[in-house]
Amino acid sequence: MEKMVTLPDGTEVPAIGQGTWFLGERTGNRESEEETLRAGIDAGMTLLDTAEMYGNGKAEELIGQAIKGYDRSSLFLVSKVYPYNAGRKNIFKSCMESMGRLNTGYLDLYLLHWRGGIPLKETVECMEQLKKEGKIRSWGVSNFDTDDMEELWSVPGGKNCAVNQVLYHVASRGIEYDLLPWMREHGVPVMAYCPLAQAGDLKRGLYESPVLSRIAEAHQCSISQVLLAFVIRGGDVIAIPRTGKKEHALDNAKAWEVELTEEEMAEIDRAFPAPARKVYLDIV
Repeated sequence: MEKMVTLPDGTEVPAIGQGTWFLGERTGNRESEEETLRAGIDAGMTLLDTAEMYGNGKAEELIGQAIKGYDRSSLFLVSKVYPYNAGRKNIFKSCMESMGRLNTGYLDLYLLHWRGGIPLKETVECMEQLKKEGKIRSWGVSNFDTDDMEELWSVPGGKNCAVNQVLYHVASRGIEYDLLPWMREHGVPVMAYCPLAQAGDLKRGLYESPVLSRIAEAHQCSISQVLLAFVIRGGDVIAIPRTGKKEHALDNAKAWEVELTEEEMAEIDRAFPAPARKVYLDIV
């Protein structure tokens, strides 16, 4: 049974979706990547995350092709706008171009990719305008730390933020000290990118960890499934692993069946300790 996360407006989305960073960039991989996304959708991972930055729109185009034939209302499409496009001058054009590449008449969620020089007040006003026009259903932010979220909350309309997408995995737990508690207190889910630490590339030895191997063996599952189960364990974090391989997508989709015990969480805490002080956002 797939796990769901509830957004502030009551919309339910899968706790595990699909990321597309680095996908769509190589023509030779296009067919298999489309097949992978479709396999993921069919397995319940109907949330698809992308950005105008990814391959200069190629990842959006890949999704646009992959979702042909699907009922649009069954999908949850997320894209992101560059900081320098997140103002009145460019955001409406950027949004329309993303929608065009995604082959859709609206975005379910539109995120500010990271903070830039355009005032948050202006970006929020633009996001609210896009909502009024029916171009987007909701909006959020990405790579915002606690002080950024506090500032956003002080801006008119800033409390309409639906998610904050940040890097989070078992070996990068900095958000657990203050950002994740802040998000929980304000009822805004976190969307975790690189929940598998880019298949361990962001943390050497992660996939060779004796603790994670032992837990995976106990659940008769893969280490990737343990890593995803860790990230989504609280019920208010959405993981968006990225893969171009169908077998990996199907493996990821089974992670919501894995329930970590208190003893297993204690083991993970010993091997990959939660922070005891403020740690600034890990950004890739």
